[in-house]
Amino acid sequence: MGGGLELSRGPTMKEKLVIIGSGPAGWTAAIYAARANLDPVVFEGAGSRTMIPGGQLMFTTDVENYPGFPGGVTGPEMMMAFRQQAERFGTRIFTEDVVKVDFSVYPRRIETNMGKVVEADAVIVATGANAKWLGVPGEEHLARTGGGVSACAVCDGALPFFRDKTLAVVGGGDSAMEEAIYLTNFAGKVLLIHRRDSFRASRIMAERALENPKIEVMWNTVVKSVHGEEEIRGLRVADTVSGEERDVEVGGLFVAIGHEPNSGFLDGQLELRDNGYIHPAEPGRTATNVPGVFAAGDVIDDYYRQAITAAGTGCMAALEAERWLAHGGIEQDVAVGAA
Repeated sequence: MGGGLELSRGPTMKEKLVIIGSGPAGWTAAIYAARANLDPVVFEGAGSRTMIPGGQLMFTTDVENYPGFPGGVTGPEMMMAFRQQAERFGTRIFTEDVVKVDFSVYPRRIETNMGKVVEADAVIVATGANAKWLGVPGEEHLARTGGGVSACAVCDGALPFFRDKTLAVVGGGDSAMEEAIYLTNFAGKVLLIHRRDSFRASRIMAERALENPKIEVMWNTVVKSVHGEEEIRGLRVADTVSGEERDVEVGGLFVAIGHEPNSGFLDGQLELRDNGYIHPAEPGRTATNVPGVFAAGDVIDDYYRQAITAAGTGCMAALEAERWLAHGGIEQDVAVGAA
């Protein structure tokens, strides 16, 4: 992997296990690791416009499909409960971003935006993925407040808020087709908005969407703004050919233009798939190509992207890290390699 990165030379923390990220995967890993007496440290992130500590669930008002909450729970409430449970068992938490890592040295070295330098015997990367947003006026406000803008139809589409309404889906790939088809189970009508005159989705998915009587496609159309103060009222859209703009009434907007894994800070030090998601060393496991570094949650999952699957891989990563450390960690790996 080449030489080490230039990291700050301030006071260094020496830790057994560091967890980077604070969504369902990160907190679940922390709970399991803390109960195993690994004394984990979690860097939960400092927050930005599109990602805050707690991950994508912090933008979800009602979660009805996570087992154990028969009356539902808000995303922020769930993440606070996860966080408190991790703290209960002794997890130490820093509200800082990890900006650099050096996995070419052992212990692995980590630096935060506050200049903190950490040496860790094992690391779990659980930094999640960012939904791509349109970046138009009104979108972010209504996404944050639960006013009817979402990036996950499977997460939110069945909520009473969206039932029997005209809903809009923006996108032209397989994800957009899947979301539009899924929403027809609850919506009165689904508007599938795409900026071109043909989909980039696979033929079978495009045909399913086009043949669904509840789906109306708005070709060559882009969203210019989202209307509504407390709840979405409609969209301002524009024709990409004529430039003509008009208003469309909708009761919900689902943005399905993809996700970006939060893996850029790794600077190529872990093996990634072509789309930027971390590639586990073995299928169905969380170990990466670097001994002692594990990955969990949406940063390795470009398919399911659900809270419960993220939590499951967080559990897996903590168990794998615990067993790796218990069996001698890097010293065992070196001994095996020399055998």
